[in-house]
Amino acid sequence: MWVKDAILCLETQKNMPQPVFPRPDHDHDRCSAAALRHAEDLCEARSEKLTPTRRQVLEALLSEHKPLGAYELIDRLAATGSRPAPITVYRALDFLLEQGLVHRIESRNAFVACINNHEAGDLVVFLLCEICGAVGEAPSKAVAEGLKIASKGAGFTPKAHVIEIGGVCAHCRKA
Repeated sequence: MWVKDAILCLETQKNMPQPVFPRPDHDHDRCSAAALRHAEDLCEARSEKLTPTRRQVLEALLSEHKPLGAYELIDRLAATGSRPAPITVYRALDFLLEQGLVHRIESRNAFVACINNHEAGDLVVFLLCEICGAVGEAPSKAVAEGLKIASKGAGFTPKAHVIEIGGVCAHCRKA
């Protein structure tokens, strides 16, 4: 029963900083710039370095709201300069994951930039559009509380705080 309530909460959540799926005509430059500024501020506050390579990887992920695999990132970075070694990209991704600036989409073996400024341990529900490939990031306290209760009742300690749900986004459903 709590799952239906949690999904309803996801649909009606009003306090989110932006919609789960950005409108196709949204100001993507502004969206990307805000996420990059957040990354810079976060790294500075934590005394971490957003090196040029880490920044380039993050910028490539911010270029659209779709997950990219490591080799897709390498190809994108090679288009703007020299081709980085896979280990260089994976190290940058590890750093960005540790800082909560990107998420790994397990079902696609890919990464997506985090555009919501949630806490590192917060449960995140990813809504994956099977038509356009967009990823909606929907933090949900209701789902998290339900899973916390269920996990505790089962004596289970979760390590991953991510749920992935495939479907069709509202923009594709209207098209």
